[in-house]
Amino acid sequence: MRVAILGAGATGGFLGARLARAGNDVVLIARGPHLRAMRESGLRLIEPDGESVVRVEATDDLEAVRSADFVFVTLKAHSVPAIAERLVASLGAGAAVVSAQNGIPWWYFQRHGGELEGTHLETVDPGGVIGRTIDPHRVIACVVYPATSLVGPGVVRHVEGERFSLGELDGSHTERIAALSRVLTDAGLKAPVQSRIRQELWVKLMGNAVFNPLSALTRASLGAMAESPALAPVVRAAMEEVDAVAGRVGIEIRVSIDQRIRGAARVGDHKTSMLQDLEAGRPLEIDAMTGSVVELAGRLGVPVPHLETIYASVKVLVA
Repeated sequence: MRVAILGAGATGGFLGARLARAGNDVVLIARGPHLRAMRESGLRLIEPDGESVVRVEATDDLEAVRSADFVFVTLKAHSVPAIAERLVASLGAGAAVVSAQNGIPWWYFQRHGGELEGTHLETVDPGGVIGRTIDPHRVIACVVYPATSLVGPGVVRHVEGERFSLGELDGSHTERIAALSRVLTDAGLKAPVQSRIRQELWVKLMGNAVFNPLSALTRASLGAMAESPALAPVVRAAMEEVDAVAGRVGIEIRVSIDQRIRGAARVGDHKTSMLQDLEAGRPLEIDAMTGSVVELAGRLGVPVPHLETIYASVKVLVA
């Protein structure tokens, strides 16, 4: 079985290193100094219990996905529309596309069966390009939990978390998703197969939609935001708004706001991915993480004034 990872930065690099270290056939698709470093010196993975250097196949050629059974898309959400057509043209006949994006992903209302079946969100999929291009039957959903960072070219730090939850879009348990779960589990990762993957997605989104943009505005770590008395009312109110939007689409978030805040506090002095991107001068995932919730709320008539303010503030910040 061959696994390709498209966008092998922090999350993709961590996943690729773990899979390669376990003896899997893995190719990492990246670019720039990070790609050169991996080619020349391997991928250095720094974890709480030690460091390792993993020799990996690394390339910038999208054609490398052609022989893969599973293609993890760990690109930032705003990068997917531009490569969707080339990705599909390069896929092998039976390849699955494993979507590991933040926010409300392009596939959310595909194979959904609800009142919003077929809906696309402009903040995630402008013009519906991705939804029209990638066959939803190819897609496996993946909710990513590890906290990671790219600390330098070819160097990934893993702070905590090893869970990559998986789900078919229609909730079925297929042979391919069972095989993928085994591959990840054999690499020392947690890979439960969920029949209601959208419910788990909202658990993560409750934190991402709030903590990520607030970190860009305050420059604070997850732990600092979670423990700040000054931010506490804003965090709680914004999370309540996320919960209200989720409820409107039939999702009960079974993790309380207090639990979500405590979880962020446990991560401690870790910068969110959005703050990492801001400091590195990279585009921010603000549309996917927060804008998608605001857009969906507007369509459904759910008031989200705190989320609207946070979203608008970050948009001005990076304008």
